[in-house]
Amino acid sequence: MHYAIISEDIADSLAKRKASRPAHLARLENLANQDRLLLAGPHPAIDSTDPGEAGFIGSLVVAEFDSLEQAQAWADADPYVEAGVYERVTVKPFKRVF
Repeated sequence: MHYAIISEDIADSLAKRKASRPAHLARLENLANQDRLLLAGPHPAIDSTDPGEAGFIGSLVVAEFDSLEQAQAWADADPYVEAGVYERVTVKPFKRVF
């Protein structure tokens, strides 16, 4: 089943994001290589694909896991969590219709 991992950043998270981004992307690439990643990306802080120093306010990952518990464990181990980028992370089942 797919799960949506909805993350909200702390204020002024850009420096922490930049520092831990390579490790964060490596985990997403691993999911993609296993054909389990449906989509992933950040929420820009402003209405722009390149927000520059405005940074980001969160992220969305939709991926396939065997259970909600496995999705939550994967989300909890994100390098952005370790680096203190995220203020809140919510994991929910996701039903793809289109």
